[in-house]
Amino acid sequence: MISEEFRRQLHQEAQLWQAEGLIDGTQYQQLETRYQFTNLETVAHNRFILVLLGVGSALLGLGIITLVAAHWQALSPEAKVTLLLSLFVGINVAGFYLWRQPRARQQRLGQFFLLLGALILGANMALLAQMFHVGGSIYGLLLAWGLGVLVMAYGLQITTLGGLALLLTGLGYWQGVLVSEGDSWYRLLLAHMPLLAGLLFVPLAYWCRSSAIFVLGVTLGIAALEVNLLVALEIFNRSPGWIVALIFVLPPALLWGYNDWSWPRVSVRFQSLARRLALLFLGILFYVASFYELWTGPWTESSDQSPSNWAALLDVGLLVALTIFQWLSLMRQGNRQACWHGGRTTHVACLLMITAFVPVWHLDVSPIPVFAVVIFNGLLFLLASSLIYVGLAQGERRTFWGGMVLLTLQILSRLLEYETGLLVKSFVFLLCGTAVVVTGLGFERHLATLKITKGNTHDF
Repeated sequence: MISEEFRRQLHQEAQLWQAEGLIDGTQYQQLETRYQFTNLETVAHNRFILVLLGVGSALLGLGIITLVAAHWQALSPEAKVTLLLSLFVGINVAGFYLWRQPRARQQRLGQFFLLLGALILGANMALLAQMFHVGGSIYGLLLAWGLGVLVMAYGLQITTLGGLALLLTGLGYWQGVLVSEGDSWYRLLLAHMPLLAGLLFVPLAYWCRSSAIFVLGVTLGIAALEVNLLVALEIFNRSPGWIVALIFVLPPALLWGYNDWSWPRVSVRFQSLARRLALLFLGILFYVASFYELWTGPWTESSDQSPSNWAALLDVGLLVALTIFQWLSLMRQGNRQACWHGGRTTHVACLLMITAFVPVWHLDVSPIPVFAVVIFNGLLFLLASSLIYVGLAQGERRTFWGGMVLLTLQILSRLLEYETGLLVKSFVFLLCGTAVVVTGLGFERHLATLKITKGNTHDF
């Protein structure tokens, strides 16, 4: 999709070309018809109107809330419930009506009202609970609010509502993790959040065709899975090596084995995005594990476990089984296709096996802090160099700079972690800065040459 900024620049250049005689009136008309120059002012006007409506609606909403708050104590309970429900229903009905209109301006205004209605839903839930003296925790309110907005997102197929549902659910989850008390029903939701995040938000990402919802939903599920694995580490603290191995390996293995090409009715694919997230997780993991202090401190602490903690192990077991099934499917495919951003699946499998072996040996057999640091520094360097190579070979800017960032962080971290003189640090900083600038300029020149070569090959 062509951006509005590009159309504006092209409009200015086309006017300049026509004034200089490089193109005639017919060619200018063709460009004007193709890129819709006449709609540029209309788009800017509509955006300005939407901003005015948004600011005005927000101020009107604040005025209504302030007016209601001033007379809130004087209203009867029946009047309060009627007022809250009328406001919620009225805003959502108006938003749904505008959202169904054919004009883009009305649809955007309708989405704004629907989003406002989703926010009013949470306010109504909190006020009604306060009115009728229904006790509960803040994270319980956030989770229930998020589920309500999630139902709206599924029904209306609106990405902003899905993002709001994710935000509320994530806030509720982390608030609940930090609080040890609460209702058993909400604690059960927290314990099974790794599965719930995948079952609730991944289908929504396909339904809304939104990569942002997919990334945020997967991130919430992986974070909740890590929390459950930490719970498992506290439970099985006598042999923690294999639990730590799962903490290191299970999230990237699950993401790398994700395959949506077997779903014939899906019009959007997120497999490559899931594999980027897997490599991002490995990069962060290798960087953190390359510090010596990580391997010298205690890994487990004994603590009493509640039934909800044991319930968290169910999600871990199911996701381990799902990961094994995914990788068996990859093995049946023969690993003939090159994988995204870092080689074939067999290479990633080797990285995962080495990553799992180190904590098992260190914690269950014999401590090897020095060898662990050396191994993970080597894995970090291997991953960074692989990303740089793939970025150069395929002309992928994000891949190349991802590898450069990892390599630079590794060098600077080792320099700051160990005792070295200021002269050496200054030399390394200057060397890294020069290398980044020279390599970056060389990559951009290589990328331009690669595009020209592809264009010439396409012409022939």
